[in-house]
Amino acid sequence: MSVANWISDNAGRIPDKTAIRFSGRHISYAGFSAMVERIAAALAASGVKRGDCVSFLGFNRPEMLALLFSCARLGALFMPLNWRLAAPEHRQMLQDCPPRVLIVEAEFLAQTQGIGEALAGMVLVAIGAPSAGWTNWDDFCAQGTLPAPRDPAIDEETPLLICYTSGSTGKPKGVLLAQRAIACNAANSVDMHGLTAGDVILNTLPLFHVGGLNNLTTPALQAGCTVVLHAKFDPDLTFDALERENITLTVLVPAQLDMMMAHRRWASADFSHLRMITTGSSIVPRHVILAVHAKGVPLVQVYGSTETCPIAVYLKADDAMRKVGSTGRVGLHCQLRLVDSNGLDVKPGETGEILIKGDNVMSGYWQAPQATTAVLENGWFRSGDMGHLDEDGFLYVDGRSKEMIISGGENIYPAEIENLLIESPDIAEATVIGKPDVRWGEIVVAVVVPRENSTLSSEQVMKLLEGRIARFKHPKEVVLVKALPKTALGKIRKEDVRQMVAQTA
Repeated sequence: MSVANWISDNAGRIPDKTAIRFSGRHISYAGFSAMVERIAAALAASGVKRGDCVSFLGFNRPEMLALLFSCARLGALFMPLNWRLAAPEHRQMLQDCPPRVLIVEAEFLAQTQGIGEALAGMVLVAIGAPSAGWTNWDDFCAQGTLPAPRDPAIDEETPLLICYTSGSTGKPKGVLLAQRAIACNAANSVDMHGLTAGDVILNTLPLFHVGGLNNLTTPALQAGCTVVLHAKFDPDLTFDALERENITLTVLVPAQLDMMMAHRRWASADFSHLRMITTGSSIVPRHVILAVHAKGVPLVQVYGSTETCPIAVYLKADDAMRKVGSTGRVGLHCQLRLVDSNGLDVKPGETGEILIKGDNVMSGYWQAPQATTAVLENGWFRSGDMGHLDEDGFLYVDGRSKEMIISGGENIYPAEIENLLIESPDIAEATVIGKPDVRWGEIVVAVVVPRENSTLSSEQVMKLLEGRIARFKHPKEVVLVKALPKTALGKIRKEDVRQMVAQTA
């Protein structure tokens, strides 16, 4: 079923069912379909056609999701912008893939003033308080003629979504995801979660990230579920929703779970409606997994990236408690290989680079053929992540290939050390990097955030690893810091950490 028809088809089958609950609004599938139709007509009236780009900057809201499905009808590209980024970063993306229409929530209009030259030629639309030079959202939506046009040439290979990678190690790249990728990802999500129309989904993750958009939200709207959407994550509002709105499925990344576990409400929280919690995007500490399991809820990991839409490998609820720490088996509609430096498949238990193949894999990077060729070969996406399979075919992620530390000729994967460090109750966060060294080539450096009121010392950090891993993997240095630089989803920015360590030398 074409992504362009998901909402209208559900409106025909279940018109009165609530599609989205948001900030007191209950939007039925019929109402959401009408919203998509109206926005598509407005975009078409603004000149948006097949291949054009439409961009949105703001917090989560139903209109953001409607824009995605409106673009699907027109054969246009939808480009959500990360509201946590600075104006120069937005300028770079808007200049790389200039949208015909840019929609911005009023809260972020001031930020766009610093990128004025990049906005030339765009139709500028503001949601909220009006601003000079910007069209009010309601006025914009009223200008289209119904019914909205449909491009008959749209097919599964038509690009639909462009999401920019974080760019922590260089220029951000626009990941192109076709309609077939969104549809394949939804099928993987259905298999992973046992998703049915009876599920109620809570999304507190930002929709500008494929994890928030595609792990559960778009699959749920295809399946006819109800999506409870929050503008952004708030622990109290999350507890309220989980306890009072019959939520059956949600995605919470480790950083969110850590905040909730530290909250006074965690111990007494009622999660009885939850069938499972999905997590991923970074290392999931063992104590977090066990704490969720102790609440009687399976915590299932998903592995993937922006380039895989993101679902590629996942645990299911039945395996969550017997395969703690694993990201699961390869997805139903994907293929998985682990290869060595010569491109040969490694044996179970051996570490290799993770390769993914499937219709969920990106079409390529926007206007970056060399970067695309570097990671796509015969349909296989080279993730740059390293992992190993156990005897049952379950994947364990060992770290990034580019983060691998070679010290004295030995290969060391930071994730192995990080997993051990974050088990300590005195450590809030930890990351491990390599530091150039004349004698060893590189040495291992652990950068640690002690928990509040902890008296943790560098020597105590070193002792945490005694007898648990080989001596050559032990950090030669420990740096204690108050916080680690992170992306929007709580991933640690390793390049920024390296700069921090260099400045402390």
